[in-house]
Amino acid sequence: METRSVSPVFVGRAGELSVLTGALDRVGCPGSGGQGEPQALLVGGEAGVGKTRLIEEALAEARRRGAVVAVGGCVEIGADGLPFAPFSSALRTLHRLLPEELAAAALGQEDELARLLPELAPRSPRGDAGRGEDDRARLFELTARLLERIAADHVVVLVLEDLHWADASTRHLLAYLFRTLRRGRLVVVATYRSDDVHRRHPLRPFLAELDRMRTVQRIELTRFTRDEVHHQLAGILAAEPEATMVDRVFDRSDGNAFFVEELARSIADGSPCGLPDSLRDILLVRVEALPEDAQKVARIVAEGGSTVEYGLLLAVTRLSEDDLIEALRSAVGANILLATTDGDGYRFRHSLAREAVADDLLPGERPRINRRYAEALEADPALVRDDERATRLASYWYHAQVPAKALPAVLRASVEARIRHAYAEQLRLLERAMELWDAAPDDIRGGLRPLDYAEVYPACGCDPATPLRFLDLMAEATVAGRLSSERERALKIATRGRRMAVDEGDPLRAAWFAVERYRLVSALGRGDGWAELAEAQSLVRGLPPSAVHAEVLAEVVGWQRLHAPGPESLETAERAVSYARMVSEEEIELKARFILGVLMTDAGDIDGGLAEIHAARERAVRLGLPSLIGRFHVNLPAVLEGLGRSQQAVDLITEGIALTHHYGLLDSEAWILGYLAESCYSLGRWDDAVTAAEQAVRKALSPRPRGYAAVQLALLALARGDAAAAAGQLAAARAHFGTHDPMPQSSLPLARVELGIAAADGRVADARAAFADAVRDGVQPCVHRYAWPLVRAAATLEADTRGLPAAEPGRAEALDLIRRTVTTLAAAVPVWQAHETWVRAELRRATGEDTAADWAEADAAFDGVGFPREHAMVRTRRAQTLLPVDREQATALLRRAAATAQRVGDRPLAEDIALTAQSARLTLASGDSAPAIAPRQGPGLGLTPREEDVLRLVADGRSNRQIAEALYISPKTASVHVSNILAKLGVSGRGEAAALAHRLRLFPSSSGPDDRVSA
Repeated sequence: METRSVSPVFVGRAGELSVLTGALDRVGCPGSGGQGEPQALLVGGEAGVGKTRLIEEALAEARRRGAVVAVGGCVEIGADGLPFAPFSSALRTLHRLLPEELAAAALGQEDELARLLPELAPRSPRGDAGRGEDDRARLFELTARLLERIAADHVVVLVLEDLHWADASTRHLLAYLFRTLRRGRLVVVATYRSDDVHRRHPLRPFLAELDRMRTVQRIELTRFTRDEVHHQLAGILAAEPEATMVDRVFDRSDGNAFFVEELARSIADGSPCGLPDSLRDILLVRVEALPEDAQKVARIVAEGGSTVEYGLLLAVTRLSEDDLIEALRSAVGANILLATTDGDGYRFRHSLAREAVADDLLPGERPRINRRYAEALEADPALVRDDERATRLASYWYHAQVPAKALPAVLRASVEARIRHAYAEQLRLLERAMELWDAAPDDIRGGLRPLDYAEVYPACGCDPATPLRFLDLMAEATVAGRLSSERERALKIATRGRRMAVDEGDPLRAAWFAVERYRLVSALGRGDGWAELAEAQSLVRGLPPSAVHAEVLAEVVGWQRLHAPGPESLETAERAVSYARMVSEEEIELKARFILGVLMTDAGDIDGGLAEIHAARERAVRLGLPSLIGRFHVNLPAVLEGLGRSQQAVDLITEGIALTHHYGLLDSEAWILGYLAESCYSLGRWDDAVTAAEQAVRKALSPRPRGYAAVQLALLALARGDAAAAAGQLAAARAHFGTHDPMPQSSLPLARVELGIAAADGRVADARAAFADAVRDGVQPCVHRYAWPLVRAAATLEADTRGLPAAEPGRAEALDLIRRTVTTLAAAVPVWQAHETWVRAELRRATGEDTAADWAEADAAFDGVGFPREHAMVRTRRAQTLLPVDREQATALLRRAAATAQRVGDRPLAEDIALTAQSARLTLASGDSAPAIAPRQGPGLGLTPREEDVLRLVADGRSNRQIAEALYISPKTASVHVSNILAKLGVSGRGEAAALAHRLRLFPSSSGPDDRVSA
């Protein structure tokens, strides 16, 4: 009987394999008819269930179809993952298979992409780019574009194995690719061991995030059935197995494919029927059956990482080359070790075997083996690849338990991780360095310099000439934690660092930590961050100018503009600019200059402020500062929109989207798209606004830009008469914004939506409460552009409900609050002057005192300022006041307003126009200007559909008996409906209800079309 370790027959998994090959069809393999859309798949299952075999079968089919296959695995070194290891390995394969295509795709970006694939370009010891979340995002964006370019002409299958070992940077990059890849014939497959993903495993939230992406297909492999185990055994044994053997193996393996292989091998080797109870025993028995040298090699390979290079293995085992090869031949022949596909090293055939051998090492054996690895690597650094050397050496020395060697090695590895923008790994290494700090000898610590191991030391006031301090490590770790989204860990480190700096009498360093705490507290939703900024400001007060001092002032003035602007903000901004110039910190200077320009526009110096803003923006673009480029292109369109320059904002946004996309700044791009939606709304391009807002929701990485986009979608839904959709978007926006920092930029638009929904539902008291809550503490100058539409909506509510008895309680107080709020609002530019005129006219309409002259003034104010929908609403009001005196002009105004309502899709306005025309017996049919939106049936005052029907007949003067006959109900039922209507409307009788319905034009006129007067 021939015995194989692996069945030559592919057993089961037909459905799972069809999903993988189906992805090849959809991606556009030759002859498949696919459209070239990228495909993303996630394959999970317990250890040994058959993930690798499934992938191998799928890749064989992909190669048969002409696809280019690149496989990369997450590399585990001890308990550590190697940053970006699977991407580096896969890109290295693509570099070997498609050298010209990869070089062309990377052209011009070689230095940046060398962080993943060092072969592309030499790299300076400290890197060649800045440090920040934006730099990492740019690396991710360049990687996505690289893959898309290569996949434009080739079908590329990218496999990333063993995500359960993945470092955080690998997970972040993979999530970015799944979220942003939109074109190219690319299939990305990732595998992971589900039984390793315990409740607190870092992969668990990543998997939850992928589950929310509709573009990612997930395959979960289950264990084999008894029939499948039968077929697997037949393949392994090359003969039909006995039924008793199948039963015994199935019971022992529980259908796990790898366990089946090992048990079959154990039986074939003559093991007694009483098989060992645990697979671990089986695996160790097989290792112990090897010759002594082969056992030694297996133990050394188990501790060296997922893969160990041959040269490194030769140095660590200290065997002669002949003896090592013979030992390896025995281990490979026993199917315990495998040669790697590139022929450079060896790994265990299955990770379970490696874990069993590693767990069996003696307590003193593990440090000894790691020490030999570290010594061999120090003696000959060329034994491993350049991009792996620092991380592996740090891991070996750390697990060797030699602090004097481990501390410098860990710090060097942290620098490497920082250069590669692998901030999560940098944080882990820095935490390890802090753990080793006290154990390392004084002379080792004294020989470390901030210039070599720390990057934030200039910003936090550290002297590069002095020895590296523990505080320097804490500063580096704080920033690494913030940039890797490990904010809880970063906040703990920053809090401890601030306390230590205060105790050591270092106010600059303490202020720096306070600013970091402000950023982290805000990001975590623990508050608005003012307490932390106020502390930082107090700590630097009276100190000479420094980078820390300038940064504190810039952050303070930015916070004040959003939360509590005042005359002192301009002075603080000017001081921040001055201090930054004194210490030659141009990035801080540009940030402060931009805020200064915004404050100048808020104060009325529009031309001067815009000039300062544009100068700072252009300089940041020339210098290629991603963080400022993103910030400036987010805020400048908002400033322009606030000045009523919507078209200028849209023009600038086009450039901003291109730049943020180029630098991979997804959050900034999402913010910009949200402002694009707002400006398109103002310009009457509502379909474009919806598209932009929906893109913003998809692209955003953090909740706030999603919240702003949801507000825009809510306003658009409300304007189109879909109050239910608006309510859904309002709830989503509130969830995204949270409650920890209720900035007026978000609270005022939210109140506007809430007021509009309540008004549409006839809930006057709720609408008033929404307005009162929003303006209770006054309105700050920088957010008047959000306040004017809110005030106008409140004034319109009072005008629309004039004479409605249910709205009379609290009416005087509501009007008084609106008037008092108006007196505090500035109207420095034409668009807000137009809104002011409109609000005054609405307030007069609310008391029945408005005239055609009031609305003519508002109509004229909107000429030339854009905002076509608002202009159409004003024209409708003007037409309604003109109807008794000038029907021809009123009709012309209504026709123009109707054309606008039809173009933008404003259903409520179209209904209002149609009802006005029907009530006045006008026809608006005139070419293309006739409204295409039919009037809504029903008043929307909280009445049921049947009550609306009854009110319609009451408005026509019908008696209860006539109503009963018309609606086929009893007179008693009609009477009950009428009583309910009177109670809901708060009127005393049928005549008052009829008058109210006619005055509010709740229903079309009962007159037929033949009775209309053609204008």
